[in-house]
Amino acid sequence: MLALASVQEETAVTQRISALRWLEQESRALAVRLDRVKPFALQETMVPAAAPSPGAQTAIEHYLVAGRRELRRLIATYLRWLNGPRGQRASLSEAQRRFTFLRLRFNTVLSQFDIFADVMTQRSEYETGVWLGGLDVLAADALNLPRRWYDAPPVICYLDRGHGAAIRRARTRLPGGGENPVAIIRVPRERMISNGIASSLVHEVGHQGAALLDLVPSLQQPLARFQAKADGQGYVWGLFDRWLSEILADCWSVARVGIAATLGLMGVVSLPRAFVFRVSLDDPHPIPWIRVKISCAMGNALYPHPQWERLASMWEGYYPMTGLSRETRRLLLDVESAVPSFVDLLLEHRPDTLHGHSLGEVLGSRDRMPDRLQRLYQQWGGRPRRMRKAAPALVFAVIGQARADGRLTPERESRMLGWLLTYWALRDTVKGSEPCVAQLVPRTQEMMEV
Repeated sequence: MLALASVQEETAVTQRISALRWLEQESRALAVRLDRVKPFALQETMVPAAAPSPGAQTAIEHYLVAGRRELRRLIATYLRWLNGPRGQRASLSEAQRRFTFLRLRFNTVLSQFDIFADVMTQRSEYETGVWLGGLDVLAADALNLPRRWYDAPPVICYLDRGHGAAIRRARTRLPGGGENPVAIIRVPRERMISNGIASSLVHEVGHQGAALLDLVPSLQQPLARFQAKADGQGYVWGLFDRWLSEILADCWSVARVGIAATLGLMGVVSLPRAFVFRVSLDDPHPIPWIRVKISCAMGNALYPHPQWERLASMWEGYYPMTGLSRETRRLLLDVESAVPSFVDLLLEHRPDTLHGHSLGEVLGSRDRMPDRLQRLYQQWGGRPRRMRKAAPALVFAVIGQARADGRLTPERESRMLGWLLTYWALRDTVKGSEPCVAQLVPRTQEMMEV
């Protein structure tokens, strides 16, 4: 019996040693695989003009390096514990629990790496990568207001399927923890390249800008007062409150690129009638039919011109209210009747972050008045080489206005924007050589016809 007990004890010790050795080997394997994760600067094959801005690259690499450094520290700490007296006395379940925590942290680091890898890898695509570099320049310009109301974070763009855009805002929590060092904007590939890309892109920029200015919380109190005072229609102001984030982003887009924003929005929400009139009170997006009407109203308030009423009438012609239920029709008419008051409230709002200035004063610009955009297009003669020194958001506003006026074909617009995006990407790469950058942009036959 004593011999059997001795054998069993020896077997148990052997099994424990094997179990602890497996955990040690797996932990070291995590460290080995972690060393295989190289900085993007050492593995991406993009041309310099396709690369994100130095600020964005630095912020991303610093963030990821810090995450890998912390994980290595955790692995080393675990191995010291495992091979030390406490680890040797601990139960196998406790050793396994600590290892599981390490493995989860390892997968988090890889997941965060993949978030940025999806963005960076596209930069190696021929032509598309350089255009993405140009979109980065457009996004940065759309986020930077005339006065420095905030410290704008770096912005990087990438393409994906679908007809809508999205943003992972800077300074928000990433999956697994940690603060996102850059704003990442996903834009729909089906909009490359037309002025509609600016509508989607600048809308997402608007989400970042609204967050930096703390606009949603600051507007909720005045909205609540309107809701309390609205006799029988308080629910309408409750809807505006629910839709506030998306409306603010639409407002940013209209303010920065003019009618191009509303036309682009129409392109996104031009869906079968059932979807355009779909009422979902849980959706943070306005009902598509009324959303276009709100965009037109904001455009007319910022940049008064008959074009906005014509555009709203055109939208009604595409989607007449005929055949709607009485309840849906009544809701849309109630919301539409309150839109002018809501837009006034929105543009006259003076949050603390703007130090006494109204939102309309800060976002609006005389350069975006329709007649001014028309004159600029005439002065430039529709030649991208004459547009290249203007702010990218202004250029997209001018081109969008020309499209709205019927002065620019989609084919020529696409060629112009392809040349301009390439130019802006190259200009931000070859800094200090402005006079020669335009000569470096490929002068293919297609570009020569622009």
